[in-house]
Order: sequence, then C-alpha cells, then structure tokens
Amino acid sequence: MSLQSSHSPLAEALNQLRILNNLPKLKPFPDNLIASGSIQTLQINVGKVCNQTCAHCHVDAGPDRRESMSREIAELCIDAVRAARIPIVDITGGAPELNPHFRWLVEQARALGAHIIDRCNLSILLVPSQADLIDFLAQNRVEIVASLPCYLEENVDRQRGEGVYVKSIEALQRLNAAGYGRLPHLTLNLVYNPVGPSLPPPQAALEADYKRELAARYGIVFHSLYTITNMPIARFLDSLMQAGRHEEYIEKLAGAYNETAARNVMCRSMVSVGWDGVLYDCDFNQMLELPVNHGSPAHIRGFVAEKLANREIVVGSHCYGCTAGAGSSCGGEVAA
Repeated sequence: MSLQSSHSPLAEALNQLRILNNLPKLKPFPDNLIASGSIQTLQINVGKVCNQTCAHCHVDAGPDRRESMSREIAELCIDAVRAARIPIVDITGGAPELNPHFRWLVEQARALGAHIIDRCNLSILLVPSQADLIDFLAQNRVEIVASLPCYLEENVDRQRGEGVYVKSIEALQRLNAAGYGRLPHLTLNLVYNPVGPSLPPPQAALEADYKRELAARYGIVFHSLYTITNMPIARFLDSLMQAGRHEEYIEKLAGAYNETAARNVMCRSMVSVGWDGVLYDCDFNQMLELPVNHGSPAHIRGFVAEKLANREIVVGSHCYGCTAGAGSSCGGEVAA
C-alpha cells in the first residue's frame, strides 16, 4: 500500500491491518480476482467538499476540504463514457452537488443515454444555493441514493451530526413531493450502515422496518434500502483505533468471509475516478491511494476500456468489508 507518510496515525493503522491480513487465522482474500469483461459503471468522485462531517466517512470529506474535480477532468470522464459506451455513471463525493461541474456532468451523461446515480447526503437539498436541485435531478431522471443510517433521530445525529436527521426527513418529504420514491422513473434508494463496528443486519428485513417506520412517522416512501458495511478507512478507522477495536473489527470481517460475495464485488464491473483523474478499482482504494494495477491506464487521460476490463483488482485487508456476510457494495448486499 502506498502511504503519504510512514509516521502518520493512518499509516500506522494501515500497517497493522496489513499485518493482520497475513495472520494464518484469517481466511486469505482471493488473489486471482479480476474485473469482468466489460465496465458497467464509471464511478466519479468529484471531490471531498461536503456540507457535513460524518463520523463514518471513508472519504474524510467536510466543509474545510478543497479537493474538487476540474472541468478538464470532468470532460475526460464524459469522453470515456462516450468511447466505452458505459451504461451507468455514478457520481459521488463529498457532497457531489457542490462541485461546480456536477450539473454539466449529469446533462452530458444523460445526453449519452447513461443511467445517472447521485449519491446524496439529503441535507444538501435544503441548502439555499441548491433550491432548484430536486427539480434538476427529476428533469434528468437521476437516481438518488441517499444515506440514512437509521430511522431513529438519535442514531442518525450521532453518526452524521446534530440536526442532520430533521434535515434528512424534510429532504425526503420534498423528494416524495416531487415524485421521487413514488414514480418508477424517479428512483429513491436509501443507504444504511451500522453506527459501530458490526455487520449490517439482513437487508430485506431491515428494508421492511425502514418502510414501515418512515411511512408511519412521516409519510415517507422509497424504493429500496441498501445495507453497506463500514470500511476500516479514514474517520471510521480512527474511531476504531481510539476504542482499541480495529483488530477485533478486521477479524470480525475476515471471519465472516463469503466466497459468493467475493465473486460479486462491485470492483469487478466498475472503475472509480478520483477528483484529480487517477483511476482506482473502487472508491475505497481511492481513499487509500491504491490506484489500478500496474499495466492498466493510470489516469482518465489514458482510459482504455479493454485494458481496464481485464485488470487484476488491487486488494487489501479493507476488502474484507465487501466480502463479509451477505457482502457489501454501493448497491447493498451482493450475496443472498
């Protein structure tokens, strides 16, 4: 793993995770995992600027970050979508809507016939400068994948910040009023991730709980719930270290290794683009500065779909987060 500084707390934590990954008691992660024959999703991380500072954020995003994708890199992303006819464009951040080229990306990707996903933190929809954002997303039929780690206020605010729950509920009600969650072409999916170092519960059962509670309490409806495992990266890793539970958590993930989930991990059919154009197997590798394997195009400027489609995935201890239990991906569970 490449690290910015061998003396930083994060570097030390990652060194410990690397050691854990080699312990005989942990099931080895498959070393022959390669991407599928075609790239179905280009996930574009447009930067780390965000209006929230969430405790679990693997991006370490927040209002004080300045990393933001330029128009040049955004144009190269669209060039790649056009050249490879990539059917899904998944835009994330930070709060991706705060990037000045977000709407241009959406319009250009839609013009190419791509299905567009916006990974939205909900509270951004209430920011005065984004007053017309819901209408814009609806007009472009953008699928919204929104984080709501619980249907209870205390748990959400503990993870995402005080007052975020109330804002999230208001944003969901506004989305429903615009047709999101009610109309088939205005998809609204929610994301659950555990508050602490535990695996998510079964997705279908939790989805039923969410739908029942949100409808009864606030009249909110949505399409699907995705359960996602917390990755031992950035802020969540820091919290594990402070509690002295990072080794315990990695062992828990490795002990729940599911070969079926490993065969269906999202990195097999996607490529992740960093805000600066560097290419990664996934957003998690991006945050650990683990670019695509040597021999594959390293930057969006050199994007060649055929070479990327047959690359070997770069793996590490954090990958157990995607293969534990029913598996975890940007679309929730990957194994029944």
